[in-house]
Amino acid sequence: MLASQRRAAILAIVEEHGAARVSELVDQLGVSDMTVRRDIERLDGEGLLERVHGGAVAVLPRATDEPGFTAKSTLMTAEKQAIALEAARLVQPGSTIGISAGTTTYELARAIRDVPQLTVVTNSVPVAQLLHESQAAGHVVVITGGVRTPSDALVGPVAVTALGGLHVDRLFLGAHGIDRAAGLTTPNLVEAETNRALVRSARTVCVLADRSKLGIVGLSTFMDLADVDTLITDSGISARARQVLEETVEHLVVAEPGRGRARATREETG
Repeated sequence: MLASQRRAAILAIVEEHGAARVSELVDQLGVSDMTVRRDIERLDGEGLLERVHGGAVAVLPRATDEPGFTAKSTLMTAEKQAIALEAARLVQPGSTIGISAGTTTYELARAIRDVPQLTVVTNSVPVAQLLHESQAAGHVVVITGGVRTPSDALVGPVAVTALGGLHVDRLFLGAHGIDRAAGLTTPNLVEAETNRALVRSARTVCVLADRSKLGIVGLSTFMDLADVDTLITDSGISARARQVLEETVEHLVVAEPGRGRARATREETG
């Protein structure tokens, strides 16, 4: 297990149970006491959990918390990659797509680098850079401009104005949090407005979100859950969360890390 995968596992255990002892984590992960303590110290430094005597406790996220791109990119990596591979199946050569900022959408960009002749509209600096370097596929990358956020999104009036005259076949959208009542949310008010502009530009919207986003509520809603055409998540979601998503979104796809094709719910996505 890679260090990033191990830290993601620790965080998932702590978040599921609210707390975990070092001894329990040692038994579950099969690593040394010192390794677990170092991982907890790092996660505590990143504000992802709270180190306490003998273990760690979960941190209840605040509505305005906005982790940076680098911090988020080390978590749930296998799940994000599986979700991205399923999303990539929806990208056809020669199509025009939108990709919002986020670490899972960045994995999608990595997965579609070899799809030829794409036109990609994005407000993500890392996504734009990655696809710009993939010259062999003949991509056209349209980056919106604006003010850069901790999540490496370009937001604000410049981005909203640029998106106002653009139209994409399908938008691949990330979210800080997803909740049945609150919908898709972000802790950044300006990013919320830019995300709304991205949604308005798209014929269909596909949301990419691992299970850690479910039940999280950020400061500002930018889309109702019922308006999502397709939502792709990972197989670690709870039975209750799956039921809610099946009842709310048009199509639910559950990606299984390391196990190939995901299972689609309701209908096959198209």
